[in-house]
Amino acid sequence: MTFDIDIWIQVAAFTGGGLAMGFGAIGAAIGEGFTASEANIAISRNPQMSGDIFKGMLVGQAIAESAAIFALVVAMLLLFTNFSGQSVVAVCVILAAGLSMGLGAVGSGIGSGFPAGEACAGISRQPAMSNQLTTNMLIGSAVCQTPSIFALVISFILLFSDFSGMPVAPTWAAILGAGFAAGFGAIGSGLGGGLVAQTSCEGMARQPTSASTVTNIMLLGQAVTQTTAIYGLLVAFILLFKGFAPSESLGAAMALMGAGVCMGLGAIGPGIGEGATARSAVRWIARNQEATPELTRIMLVGQAVSESTGIYSLVVALVLIFVI
Repeated sequence: MTFDIDIWIQVAAFTGGGLAMGFGAIGAAIGEGFTASEANIAISRNPQMSGDIFKGMLVGQAIAESAAIFALVVAMLLLFTNFSGQSVVAVCVILAAGLSMGLGAVGSGIGSGFPAGEACAGISRQPAMSNQLTTNMLIGSAVCQTPSIFALVISFILLFSDFSGMPVAPTWAAILGAGFAAGFGAIGSGLGGGLVAQTSCEGMARQPTSASTVTNIMLLGQAVTQTTAIYGLLVAFILLFKGFAPSESLGAAMALMGAGVCMGLGAIGPGIGEGATARSAVRWIARNQEATPELTRIMLVGQAVSESTGIYSLVVALVLIFVI
């Protein structure tokens, strides 16, 4: 069978589009379903607030949908862009773009649903806090979307950069590694950020006077949960822009792909763990504001320890890129 590059590029485009939208639909659907579930419970508790709860549900679902929309955009670009006449590297570029965006949308979609659902529950408990809960939910959900935006950026760089002048080997592995680093790396941060924002809405509803403090600690906790997604983005940038000498060695190629997989998978646990730590701190700060300094300190120390495993992954990824 003769090797026709245009056929393989078309195969990659169809496969990449399917991966982008297939994975991209998972998180948003779960997040939106969770939001609607909590809205139903909230309305059963306080039917008089059904209008506000319904509006809050729709707003929250719209934000959770954002990650799936990013995936849809990338899928459409892959399906309807003419990639013909390019090199073998383009096959990996197209697949990596789909993987990056598809995987990168999972955590953000689910995570954004957590604060949206809890805001609906809070409105039923504290109708007077409806506007503040909605605002807090919007802020928290927006932060949850940042990892999926990182994945979108990598997908766009892959699709709109010219890699034709680079050697096929080991560039193909570096490109796939970048897709894995950005895609997997976004999952934990999206989920962890959602856990923090969810408890922030809960705390505000239970103790309205804590609203300002709870929002500040929420943003601090979410900022730390985003760091491992940033590590994934950093490794993806290095893999895409460093430039590698031609090499037919399979070991050299696997080192680059391994770097992306290492950092991507290594970012999942720390993102979720740091979110769990911040969630607990926010919950109890809302109930005992006098303990805010101590709880914040413990939160940051606990998050730093969780972060260490992500740093280990970053170190190994850099060793694979620059040393092996």
